[in-house]
Amino acid sequence: MTCGSGTASVRLCGDRGLVVELADELSTEINGCVRALGARLRDAPGVLEVVPTLRSLLLVIDPLTADRDRLAGMALQLLSDLRPDHDSAGRLIELPVVYGGDAGPDLDDVAQRSGLTRREAIELHSRQDYRVLMLGFAPGFPYLGVMADLLRSPRLSTPRTRVPAGSVGVADALTGVYPLPTPGGWRLIGRTPQILYDPRNPDPILFRPGDRVRFLPVVSASFPDVPLGSPAPLHPPKRPVFEVRDPGLFTTVQDLGRTGHRNLGLPPAGAMDPSSLQFANLLVGNRPQAAALECTAPGPALRALDEVTVAVTGADLSASLEGREVPLWAPIEMQAGQTLSFGAPRRGMWAYVGVAGGIDIAAVLGSAATYVPGALGGLGGRRLRAGDAVGRGEGPRRSAVPHSMALPIPAGDVAVRVLPGPQDGWFDEASRQRFWQAAFSISVHSDRAGVRLTGPAVPARRVEMLSDGLLPGAIQVPEGGQPIVIMGDGPTTGGYPKPGVVVSADLRLVAQARPGTRVRFVPTTIREAVDALRAWEETLRRMTSD
Repeated sequence: MTCGSGTASVRLCGDRGLVVELADELSTEINGCVRALGARLRDAPGVLEVVPTLRSLLLVIDPLTADRDRLAGMALQLLSDLRPDHDSAGRLIELPVVYGGDAGPDLDDVAQRSGLTRREAIELHSRQDYRVLMLGFAPGFPYLGVMADLLRSPRLSTPRTRVPAGSVGVADALTGVYPLPTPGGWRLIGRTPQILYDPRNPDPILFRPGDRVRFLPVVSASFPDVPLGSPAPLHPPKRPVFEVRDPGLFTTVQDLGRTGHRNLGLPPAGAMDPSSLQFANLLVGNRPQAAALECTAPGPALRALDEVTVAVTGADLSASLEGREVPLWAPIEMQAGQTLSFGAPRRGMWAYVGVAGGIDIAAVLGSAATYVPGALGGLGGRRLRAGDAVGRGEGPRRSAVPHSMALPIPAGDVAVRVLPGPQDGWFDEASRQRFWQAAFSISVHSDRAGVRLTGPAVPARRVEMLSDGLLPGAIQVPEGGQPIVIMGDGPTTGGYPKPGVVVSADLRLVAQARPGTRVRFVPTTIREAVDALRAWEETLRRMTSD
């Protein structure tokens, strides 16, 4: 079989992505074509990452240098004589599994649906090897297929609020293993004691796309806790600069996020408002991409342990030094013993504290960004705690940028530019008009994974789809018709249609909009989206060269 069936297409996924759709079906042949195409395009000019999914390939691209038309043409041309990747050097990974009982509470239901005994269901599930078709939903979650017809079962109508790590589930034609304790809607038939995700390891994720998995039934096992929330003790920083007197609600170390791991289900994390983080660094003489502190209201109280220059940018959270209000978007000199604190929020959601010399944090997978759900990066993969010592680096240092401008922070209604999404054709004319004309309100249930919107429902003709790649800014519409804008901690793949993608330059406005703020989507073009990014890069270039 060759992959060039003539049904493939290439669609934009915002200004940073291209989705190559091979088919709208689940099969090992189609998935083999996806992985083979990813291997061929991995080093193409302008491609930063390839993310294979069940039946499509997400190309994460450099928006300023990638030739989108050329990449699309290259992908379609390669497919014309490409063969599925069935013979790659994927590993065989054997997983012991305790089936049924507390470990697999849905096993009997799955068996009864097909007229099988419990033993027959176990034998049917464990007698074949499964291919890792993709990783997504959570870091290291393997989508394994394709299951025997008799075991296929629909997802639960109401997902569980918590599924234990190691749980083996089935959903439609797929089986999978939960690497972390998360909510989930797959039917649970067993559990493995094997740890699939360990943030303490240099390579925290067990599986890779193309690996093969064999389940080995066992009578009993001891199920270890995934090492989350209890990382190894932190080493005292070499140059402590702050003592955390009060951590605030959600204060973390962030930079511009990590690149190259979406194919393993690991999101980039990074600053919710990257431009404000970059500006905070420039104001104190750091490189724009240096690590800084990100906080929201109520903010932290940070006691200086040495003389230090800081800058507060982003949201206005009533920053003060020893009780006296300090200016935003400007360098601030702190003396040892003084405390920087925050009060009532006035505008925006996320503030940044840039520290001269940068935050001294070891990079994890190429970034200092904190990904709290995966206990990765930052200070032990978690939020700051009272009593933490924050260290600063020694450089490199540039001349501090003079205070000359501030970036807009939403105070009222927000209009953001949006490109048509990969599934915009899934929505009828009435839904499309509501999507583009209605005002949606920011929900209080938003977080670093996704900004949830409430307003007129914009249902799609079809709701469930075979999961494809996601990037920050993608607007997913689940069954209820209420859009969700994916953010830096959000999933790398998703199974809901996307009518649009917020352009990268405007995503910070969504992040900074407070609950209750009304947001409108404004249609734009890829050229305008790229021009907006290029204008910001030129601003950074001028600021760093002055």
